[in-house]
Amino acid sequence: MGSQHLVRVTTRPLTLSARLVALGSVFALCIFLYTCTSTSGNRYSLSFHLPDTPSVFKDRPRASCSPEAWSNGSWTYRGSHTSIEKMTDYDQVLQFAGMEGCAADREYHWHLGADRPDMWDRFPAVTSYDWKPSDDCQVRPFNREAFAQELVEEGGWLLLGDSLTENHFFSLSCLLYPHVRATPNYTENPGYDRYWAQNLYLKPTSPIVPYLKFPKGFNIETTPLVTFRRVDIFFTQPELVELHDKIHPDLREEDFKLFGDESTWTLSPNFYMHLFTAPLPEANYGTLVMSTGGHWTTWLFYGYRDESKPVEGYGINGILEFFGDAMEEWAGIVQKTLDDDRKRQRQVKRQVVIRSYLPGHEDCHKHKEPLKETIPLTPASPWNWYWLQDFNSVFKNVLSSRKYPDIHFLSIDRPGDLRPDAHATSDCLHLMAGAGVTEGWTHYIWHYISRELPGRIR
Repeated sequence: MGSQHLVRVTTRPLTLSARLVALGSVFALCIFLYTCTSTSGNRYSLSFHLPDTPSVFKDRPRASCSPEAWSNGSWTYRGSHTSIEKMTDYDQVLQFAGMEGCAADREYHWHLGADRPDMWDRFPAVTSYDWKPSDDCQVRPFNREAFAQELVEEGGWLLLGDSLTENHFFSLSCLLYPHVRATPNYTENPGYDRYWAQNLYLKPTSPIVPYLKFPKGFNIETTPLVTFRRVDIFFTQPELVELHDKIHPDLREEDFKLFGDESTWTLSPNFYMHLFTAPLPEANYGTLVMSTGGHWTTWLFYGYRDESKPVEGYGINGILEFFGDAMEEWAGIVQKTLDDDRKRQRQVKRQVVIRSYLPGHEDCHKHKEPLKETIPLTPASPWNWYWLQDFNSVFKNVLSSRKYPDIHFLSIDRPGDLRPDAHATSDCLHLMAGAGVTEGWTHYIWHYISRELPGRIR
């Protein structure tokens, strides 16, 4: 189903009546393409390819599916993508996942859940389910060519977060394959620094290139479609110390030390908002996708740790309170940057979406299929998993204010909550690509920014 079947058609000048007939035909075709996709072949290589006409996506009626409606669904068994019954080789994982390949190559087989032969028995079951949202949802099927087109014409994605967001980036490199290339090349340069930017660029050889409307200044070699940067806690540690001292001057007088010795990787909003709003050809981002919560622990924020309160998360309530203050500060900085950027009349409309943080599952590798209902966590669960629902609620409440019209909180963690079987082989927090969880994040965020946001009153 490669895009090699794209055809450029040249026509003679038409009469008015002929033009009306042609316009009606194009409209009918658009409706058909919107509602129909291939039911065979590669899972993420659908039958629709970009026609040689103005974008068929921009004028479609806006579909409706709130984050809550998307999450109020279930995993349905689809069956395997391949006739192979048993995994016997690392590279068979792409066939099980229904993917042609992945552009990113850092920890390639780990990201795909195939790095440990002793766990190959999870295939094909783990890649044999699709997420079905509630009946209230009207969501177009995912289409990689349409998605790539919108990343070029409407603006790319900047992903900021921790290693779970890196899972998301890797999954995106598979969904967009073979139309993109990834940097850095970790096969040729195995050294790794968590601060390195990882990028996806449109391949000049992609068959969809002749059919795209490139913004003025877009450089196919240097303008990324997707970028991932490691940002665990949204601020640098010195910035959070300064904010904490401002809010709690009494603790400063007591020589309170906010952070312990645990490592974290993060960047300042001043840095990444400058990157997000950078003009072409340096960047062309339209959507900032962020998530945080997993690193707001009493081990990192050691000043709040209280060994006498194990049931109360060793003092995590103090971190939750400060988290709310920090996210209020963060939202103000981000919204002001977007407002200032809009005054400069940037051509790209920009928005920020916050993906709710997904906790892990205890004893995840004992599960071999999706759950019907979520398994409640307890205060004894690892790290801060039990309290992540509170972090999500605090952040969502901050962003419910009308002060932040361009920042949107998406509560889309439930599909992942139902997939203890979809974790990486090494632990029960990280997620494998191809099982549908990270792919679902992409599918819904794509829907949200292209169908839910257009026409919304600021």
